[in-house]
Amino acid sequence: MENESQNVVITNIKMPFFSMVIFMIKWVFALIPALIILGIIVILLKMGLEMAINMLGLEEMLGEFMPSQSQ
Repeated sequence: MENESQNVVITNIKMPFFSMVIFMIKWVFALIPALIILGIIVILLKMGLEMAINMLGLEEMLGEFMPSQSQ
């Protein structure tokens, strides 16, 4: 009996409106640090890729794909 599994299908959740609003507000507050961390990761990856391209001397080859840094 310990290896048997059962499938469960949830068809409805009854939740008061204001409880759902509070839940969604908590969800948004949890999203803010996640977006900050994701942004930092993207910036670090971009910086690392740019450093690797510069170290390998590929900026001339990839110049047509990358925007110009000069102003």
